[in-house]
Amino acid sequence: MAIKTRLTSVEAPGFHWPLSGASCKCFAAFFREEFIKHHQCLEQQREYYSERAIAQAEDALGRILAEIDELCQREDACDVIARLLMKIDLVTNLSAWTSSETLH
Repeated sequence: MAIKTRLTSVEAPGFHWPLSGASCKCFAAFFREEFIKHHQCLEQQREYYSERAIAQAEDALGRILAEIDELCQREDACDVIARLLMKIDLVTNLSAWTSSETLH
């Protein structure tokens, strides 16, 4: 069984988003993909959570995905989205689980 690890840019020590405001708008597709990965991870862990917890997490992810374009237009977009990704990661723990062969 391979050890699975992942350190996302959101959690990297000393990492700071180099972009803000208008520059961040072009990352909407990237951010959307990251939230979709969290949703897929949540689906794989469904058996470990109550239906209420799953429903709340799915609701939060749904709202974020529905508003990602608007979020990316904020002046503090990258900071806000980074905080949302970290909060979702507390539930999914996606940053800790990925196949070692996908690491570069």
